[in-house]
Amino acid sequence: MYHEPVLVNISVEALEINPDGVYVDATFGGGGHAKRILEKLSDKGRLIAFDHDPDVIGNVTHNERLIFVPHNFRYIRRFLKLNGYLKVDGILADLGVSSHQFDTESRGFSFRMDGLLDMRMNPLTGKSAADILNTYSEDQLVRLLSEWGEVRNAKSLASALIEARKLNPFKDIQGFLNVLDPWIRGLKPRYLAQVFQALRIEVNEEMVVLADFLRQSVDLLKEDGLLVVISYHSLEDRLVKNTLRYGNPEGSIQQDFYGNIYRPFNILTKKAIIPDAEEIKLNSRARSAKLRVGRKLPV
Repeated sequence: MYHEPVLVNISVEALEINPDGVYVDATFGGGGHAKRILEKLSDKGRLIAFDHDPDVIGNVTHNERLIFVPHNFRYIRRFLKLNGYLKVDGILADLGVSSHQFDTESRGFSFRMDGLLDMRMNPLTGKSAADILNTYSEDQLVRLLSEWGEVRNAKSLASALIEARKLNPFKDIQGFLNVLDPWIRGLKPRYLAQVFQALRIEVNEEMVVLADFLRQSVDLLKEDGLLVVISYHSLEDRLVKNTLRYGNPEGSIQQDFYGNIYRPFNILTKKAIIPDAEEIKLNSRARSAKLRVGRKLPV
């Protein structure tokens, strides 16, 4: 299977689908969430699905109710407008990396495989992880390791990476792991996960992209429209929570003339919904998932 969708039933139910409505699947992937949405739509309903990974194309089946957009969801407003939609009834985003991306050696997402250090969601554009490791300054490496991976010894590791690349520029995962080995200190899986997450986020500008998407989503939803987001780590979850509470990913409080705080959503998940033990048993990658839902309030 290309990808096992996480929290698929509860996330699609959270959209409260109107059969004649217009919905967005911001992260098409293997099409698992999209399939469930399409099952609930009438001939008049529409689903606009986004994914910029070219490997996804093979998962897109012909359906007159489906409009597939082979671009990053950060361009959601642009492509909705191009297709004649200014507002939609619901938006679903299942963030993170697909099982296919993790399990494909050539994509370079997993430290459990050997392959090129790539990590690009769209391998046809942008800098790879190797490019970043070979060109970033020490300060830049410290920043990304600290901010995106919360790596405690970020400064020491960044210095070691700079020295290592002088002898052998980074190219593949095994060469990178050899450099990391002295810094692991018995924390191998967690430490490597932090470092690889930091690189992946930087390569794909994930936090910038997510913030762009969330800002636009606030404006694109109709009154009573639903925003449904599944996140996989605290950095993503913080942006989602801020957007649901204050209408922006930064969490900036906006007030009117009378001092009333702007609240664009009725938050339907006071606590994040997480997968149950059975789903985690069937799909271990679901264990870190958090689902949050908000209903757009009248302006």
